[in-house]
Amino acid sequence: MAITLTVTAKGQITLRREVLAHLGVRPGDKVDVDLLTAGRMQVRARPGKSVATIFGMLAKPGTPRRSIEELSEATAAAWAGEA
Repeated sequence: MAITLTVTAKGQITLRREVLAHLGVRPGDKVDVDLLTAGRMQVRARPGKSVATIFGMLAKPGTPRRSIEELSEATAAAWAGEA
């Protein structure tokens, strides 16, 4: 199945939703492009971990988890010199 993409004035292309779904990539993921002979290229999803895997990696066992609101309040207090 051939999919036609348009090159912008900046030399960029946008991969259509069905192409991204076929590759299994989401916003923030990376893709590798291999340049082949005869003006062809190959695009494939770069293997790696999702950004979601980093959440909680700095948590210490036995410490309570903080909500985003609690973190925002603590940050604001620290910037205000209250912490």
